[in-house]
Amino acid sequence: MAEEPALGVERASATHGSRKTRHRPGNTELRAKASLPLTVLMWLIAALYALPLLWFLLSSFKPGSELFSYPLSMIPREWTFQGFVDAWERVDFAQYFLNTATVSIVTTVLTVFFSACTGYALAKYNNRGTRLFFVCILATTMLPTEVILNPTFSVIRDLGLYNSLAGIIVPSVLTATGVFMFRQFFLTVPDDLLHSARIDGAGELAIFFRIMLPLSKPILFTLAIFSFQWRWNDYIWPLIVLNDPKWYTLQVALRSIVGAENIDWPVLLGASVISLLPLVLVFFVFQKYVLNADVSAGLKD
Repeated sequence: MAEEPALGVERASATHGSRKTRHRPGNTELRAKASLPLTVLMWLIAALYALPLLWFLLSSFKPGSELFSYPLSMIPREWTFQGFVDAWERVDFAQYFLNTATVSIVTTVLTVFFSACTGYALAKYNNRGTRLFFVCILATTMLPTEVILNPTFSVIRDLGLYNSLAGIIVPSVLTATGVFMFRQFFLTVPDDLLHSARIDGAGELAIFFRIMLPLSKPILFTLAIFSFQWRWNDYIWPLIVLNDPKWYTLQVALRSIVGAENIDWPVLLGASVISLLPLVLVFFVFQKYVLNADVSAGLKD
């Protein structure tokens, strides 16, 4: 019985101490306070990037008389969809969308496939000259695009691909960026996983298609998004290769809206917004595969 007051004091002190502990700022709170300036800075940078895009989007809903009126206003004083209507009637969007989608989808599929094959070979087959070959591929990224335009055009013309969608697709299939991304990823995959598959009787094609490609989903979708965006927005090369308006891509077709002297800005802005819609759709559909994919899924020590 004499020990109960002491136990009560201990319980009270323990409870009081735990309350003090709960009121102390934890590591999470300290990290949050320390990262606040960086968070504010990142939001400011994001706003600098978003402001021109928002201005461009809202300007597409303005009439022509309001685009350059003073004082300038981001929010349209008079909302109108006439720019979109005129753009759709003036430009054959159905045909140009089909051409651009064909080029973008076919090129993206081939780019991802050949980049994965090349990256896998460079990462897992240590043949003589493999490292030198990889260095040569990376060296191509240091060449300006203007340097290779002339020889590439000569090859496409000699192959009979001038003024065709194939002439746009073929030179864009293999990219050093895609090869580098896949090679660096496949280097992180343990060789023991491949040895185990070979012991179980799996062939090289089965290992690549059933093990390596599924593991590389984050890289696959990331490269697919980038490749689709590059091909959809490509302007210089289609402008050089295509001569017949029926094969024009969207970016080349938008050039026809711009006159020699006067530019119909509402129509140009409306057409530009319409041409961006597929890119936004592709990004929002596939971003979850990039952001939420577990890179190390399926790997065991």
